[in-house]
Amino acid sequence: MNFTERLKTELLFFDGAMGTMLQAQGLQSGELPEIWNVTREDVILNIHKSYLRAGCNIVKANTFGINPFKMKDSGYTCEELTEKGVRLARRAITETRTDAYAALDIGSLGKLLEPLGDLPFEEAYEAFRTVCLAGEQAGADLCLIETMNDTYEMKAAVLAAKENTSLPVVVTMVFDENGKLLTGADIEAAVAMLEGLRVDAVGLNCGFGPDVMKKFLPKLREICSVPIVVNPNAGLPVVVDGKTSYHVGPKEFAAVMKEIAQDGVSALGGCCGTTPEHIRALVTTCRGMKPLKITDKNRSVVSSYSHAVVFGNHPKIIGERINPTGKSRFKQALRERDLEYIYKEALNQQERGAHILDVNVGLPEINEVELMKEVVTGLQGITDLPLQIDTSDPEAMETALRLYNGRPLLNSVNGKQESMDTVFPLAARYGGMVVCLTLDESGIPDTVQGRIEIAEKIIREAAKYGIRKKDLLIDTLTLTISTGQDNARITLEALRHVRYVLGVHTTLGVSNISFGLPQREKVNTAFFTMALSQGLSAGIINPGSEAMMCAYDAFCALNGSDSQCEAYIRRYSGQAQQPPVQPSGTRELSLFDAVVKGLSESAGQAARRELETREPLEVIDRELIPALDVVGQGFEKKTVFLPQLLMSAEAAKAGFDAVKERLKAQGGNSGSKGTIVIATVKGDIHDIGKNIVKVLLENYGFQVTDLGKDVAPELVVKAAREQKVKLVGLSALMTTTVANMELTVRMLKKELPDCKIMVGGAVLTQTYADMIGADFYSGDAMGSVRYANRLFETETGKK
Repeated sequence: MNFTERLKTELLFFDGAMGTMLQAQGLQSGELPEIWNVTREDVILNIHKSYLRAGCNIVKANTFGINPFKMKDSGYTCEELTEKGVRLARRAITETRTDAYAALDIGSLGKLLEPLGDLPFEEAYEAFRTVCLAGEQAGADLCLIETMNDTYEMKAAVLAAKENTSLPVVVTMVFDENGKLLTGADIEAAVAMLEGLRVDAVGLNCGFGPDVMKKFLPKLREICSVPIVVNPNAGLPVVVDGKTSYHVGPKEFAAVMKEIAQDGVSALGGCCGTTPEHIRALVTTCRGMKPLKITDKNRSVVSSYSHAVVFGNHPKIIGERINPTGKSRFKQALRERDLEYIYKEALNQQERGAHILDVNVGLPEINEVELMKEVVTGLQGITDLPLQIDTSDPEAMETALRLYNGRPLLNSVNGKQESMDTVFPLAARYGGMVVCLTLDESGIPDTVQGRIEIAEKIIREAAKYGIRKKDLLIDTLTLTISTGQDNARITLEALRHVRYVLGVHTTLGVSNISFGLPQREKVNTAFFTMALSQGLSAGIINPGSEAMMCAYDAFCALNGSDSQCEAYIRRYSGQAQQPPVQPSGTRELSLFDAVVKGLSESAGQAARRELETREPLEVIDRELIPALDVVGQGFEKKTVFLPQLLMSAEAAKAGFDAVKERLKAQGGNSGSKGTIVIATVKGDIHDIGKNIVKVLLENYGFQVTDLGKDVAPELVVKAAREQKVKLVGLSALMTTTVANMELTVRMLKKELPDCKIMVGGAVLTQTYADMIGADFYSGDAMGSVRYANRLFETETGKK
């Protein structure tokens, strides 16, 4: 039986940790485990066999860290190490005569993708593609993409596997204790994107022991329409006699894992710290159990990098303002590439209550493909709302779908065969929901039945591509009543049939109803209310229209989707201040607001305005730092996410640059709070966290010496001594390299006892930091900034 079929009917077992076993065999801290595929193949083979004899039926090839960045100076190619690793897994299965599968194991590249980092999406895709091709050719049965903490990197890896191999794809992620990925995605957002990309199973690994992971199972079970995989650590790492250890033993591990199996998981195994003994106890305890039946949750959902938007009883608002139709100022912004005008429109719609933003940048005289790429990328940096990709250009459509970080809404397809032949393959490939217009080669039908028949044709055609009714939003088309008195009736009757007879969600461009009429908002509002009452799932409207939003809020209170009228009361009881309705694209923002919103150009302009009447250091102290503090507090409270944090940091940088220019012209300098040395420890090639910390520290006025990644303890000490620093920051993301962090801390304490040390990284905990002698541990970048501020304020005598 093939893997995907067996996964649906039988509880399967992954193996445990490769790194833990290799360390027991003498792998040195920082040494590349994958090199042992060539230099110590007997050890790798025996580890695989020990897990197979323990009862696992999925062995992970020793390929987790293979990528062009990590292997650059190894002396081996990625293809060579991948092929060897997979063949060793296959050989172990053959020699133990077990009915098991060999998984091509793919881990994170250790870099943030653009625009948050410096790695282009397509370069990440190519890195994964190389390994996927080699893995399938070597005989892998499935592709396991694991330990992922960024949806964008996951998308690159999944596309690489799906587009270049025929292997089943399983993706497991690392969430924090609040159920968030590093770059902000919650469980619903991540699952929405992955199911849209048609992966075969999703789940969790690493990060925590089984007791913590168990709390995420109810949400996964509620939303997943595919099998669930759980591979926890044997608890969190601790230091015992100078060595990294894990405190959850085999019996305790197996007992909690049985509870997890009962919660509906299809495959179980282990990650860091788990051994053949853990897997043997797990298999013995859970033998004979069957996974719960996988059911389609029938969720119509789109997502951004941070959260999902689900279509249902509560109608949604799609903001219509990022669209040149009828908007001369917007057309001007497109021609002049005035992107900040577009970004301000996005932010204003979000503030006014939009759930999704329509994005249309098409004009005959511009390069729509390039501009769509730039605008979609930029929008995802300053707003966390899902986007509706609105274009009739197939190339622009695919470009946007490919680089979009989440599960998009695609606008649109229609009943013309050419349109369906073009759009549906893209929707199937990239996993979006699709807006479907009820027109075809004969135009827009002038009868209710005519539009229903086109809707039915579109539904049938979509099914040929595996696109189900839940993935469609049907638009029965709004025509102005100034050219036909029956236009509203036809639209609404067709809409009601689609929603309640065909069982498909609906959308309308509402304002089209009033073209050619005076005081259009009155007609728009009445029609919007009528459409909502007939089953409108999502209205494409201007959220800046007070009348339209009042109608929307009142309807949600009346139809029961606003529970206990909470949103209505909050909005209209006088307890909440609504943002002022104004054309946000044309107004000047304060420096504070520009930084909070992450608008670099506006921040630079605002800083220069401020400097006309205020001293440079006053601008820093009263505008820039308070704005960064607000964003930082939001990040710590999980109301602001990493993309927004970094965009605000970039905006602050633009403001600081203006201040520095003024100081230079005055013959002064902005000074520095102090110098900090930061580094990723020896053997660790991941610098995501370190780079984020660097950006924020620099924006708070510190001089940062970044030693890079894979830095030997001696080099850290040398730099700290030469620069006479009071603070060193160390990062580690790999369990195999935390011992080098301890060594670096010990050496710094011995050589520079007055120097403080702060540490961070995915594999660290407060307990571990205390054990290795660090002065401060932070779970996120803002914690490092807070500590540095406190330390240097104390040093300078500030209160």
